[in-house]
Amino acid sequence: MESLLTAVYEWLMAQGLPPDQASLTSTGLGLVLLLILAWAANFVAKRIILQVVSTVVKFSSFKWDDALLESGVFTRLSHIAPAMAINFYGDDVLGNTPEMLAGVHAAVNIYLTFIWLAVFFGFLDAVALIISRAEKASHMPVKGFFQAMKLIATVLGIILMLATILNKSPIYLLSGLGALTAVLLLVFRDAILGFVAGIMISTNNLVRIGDWIEVPKAGADGDVIDVSLTTVKVQNWDKTITTIPTYDLISGSFKNWRGMQESGGRRIKRALNIDLQSIRFADEDLIERWSKFDLLKDYLKTKREEIDKANKEKGTDLTILGNGRRITNLGTFRAYCVAYLKAHPQIHQEMTFLVRQLAPTEHGLPIEIYVFSKDTRWAYYEAIQADIFDHLTAVIDQFDLRIYQQPSGRDVKEALGQMTKPSKE
Repeated sequence: MESLLTAVYEWLMAQGLPPDQASLTSTGLGLVLLLILAWAANFVAKRIILQVVSTVVKFSSFKWDDALLESGVFTRLSHIAPAMAINFYGDDVLGNTPEMLAGVHAAVNIYLTFIWLAVFFGFLDAVALIISRAEKASHMPVKGFFQAMKLIATVLGIILMLATILNKSPIYLLSGLGALTAVLLLVFRDAILGFVAGIMISTNNLVRIGDWIEVPKAGADGDVIDVSLTTVKVQNWDKTITTIPTYDLISGSFKNWRGMQESGGRRIKRALNIDLQSIRFADEDLIERWSKFDLLKDYLKTKREEIDKANKEKGTDLTILGNGRRITNLGTFRAYCVAYLKAHPQIHQEMTFLVRQLAPTEHGLPIEIYVFSKDTRWAYYEAIQADIFDHLTAVIDQFDLRIYQQPSGRDVKEALGQMTKPSKE
């Protein structure tokens, strides 16, 4: 191109143009040709090379190149072609005008900085896409790391562009950042705290996308749908979205239900409060009635043999009610609860299994059911729990027991009515 422009310059001089006008005209023609070359390079890169690359990627068996294509990495790389054309032929066209050549080189360098930043961002997006599609790593909170890397790359890119515009070394500008440290810490406080929190969350595997967490301070109770550099988004069960600063999860406390979901069992922990006045020893008629229950046959047979043997060995006088060991309606009800839960198909038998008696309170004697359901899904878990307590509440009358309930207005009214009812005498 240099020889072409020289020939044009000499031809214009032969036509009688002054040297300044001949130089300006030839330079202008060179700029037009340079722009045409840049457009041609862009056309070839986008319409030919990019199409070929896209076709190869679509038919390849690899997955990572598909992610690069979807993230626009190849498309962004194609923008380098016109800059390369300008850099390659720029000296030939603008060699006679150093000031313009320096300006063009500066503009091209700034343009290339933008392009390389865009390519880097696209590469990070491709890595994030690959991770999101991997089964083992799909729930990893990597978005915050990539955002931090983009932030650092942006700062470095701005420094390089400023160095190009000011014609200074990037090291010179970096040395001046020390005075701006306090300002940068103030401006990027949330980003820095979020980045540190993101590292801790990822290292300790505290929160992943899809986890069910509770953060009472923020009023959040639901599934994590996004973990970014500065915030964690939680979709609550009422479908509202709560945004929590990432650092708050580290500085405060929260509950993560992932362990329950991964264990395959969800805890049922609820008590029936028994009226203390309904607890008594069982007589033969009551025991005979219980013996007809399929769930209590084996228990009563074993228990009676054990009690009879213990009383005979000690020679206990059973005519006195307080002597010796006896079967109680409360103990038999607890045995019934155990047998019922053991036979329940939705109760996890390999996890903690307790039917225990707690300390009496003003609300009666609590009999607590502490077991785990096999289905951890909320609606199914609630249905299993409700079915269990529906049955136990309905069957408790068969043991001559009463569930404690505070008197209602109707109970008080009926009691007062009985007190004021005139005697038949």
